Amino acid sequence: MPKQRITKEMVVRAAFEIARSEGMEQVMVKNLARRLGCSVQPIYSYCENMDGLRREVVEQTRRFMEEYMAEHIDRDDLFRGTGRAYLRFAKEEPHLFRIFILHQREGISSLEDLYRTETNPHVAEFIAAKLKISIPQAKRLHLNMLIYTIGIGTIFSVTTPGISAEEIYAQQEAAYDAFLLQAVNGEA
Repeated sequence: MPKQRITKEMVVRAAFEIARSEGMEQVMVKNLARRLGCSVQPIYSYCENMDGLRREVVEQTRRFMEEYMAEHIDRDDLFRGTGRAYLRFAKEEPHLFRIFILHQREGISSLEDLYRTETNPHVAEFIAAKLKISIPQAKRLHLNMLIYTIGIGTIFSVTTPGISAEEIYAQQEAAYDAFLLQAVNGEA
């Protein structure tokens, strides 16, 4: 039987699958070789170092999450639907959620920097129009919900046997109501 030729794409895909099922900490050369049914040599030939491979896994995780979000967002309620889809992702794909949330972000020195790099600039306009509030109020609401959803999603992704989705969604709705009131009243 001819030997299977291992490609860089196969290595990256195997690394992504290991990260998805077991966590990024299990993306190691020996685990990749076992998954691919090969020696460690082809892996070393494609990966200058494991940090580079892990960056590729983070990028593949980002693409996977974008596709997931597009499939799971409630288009009739985009703002709430996005938050719920993030939480659903945290529950269904806990390892990928942690990779996405916990990867290093360069050039971030304020919450405004975080907001600018992690969100679509048109979302605040959409929220403002939908809720009939100003764009600064919409940005404040969106940033607060972004921070809150990341936090509660992280809790959701690391608890065993797990907090019920109903409890998490109810907590998210309570936070939304409080943050909306805060944004409308102009409180910091």
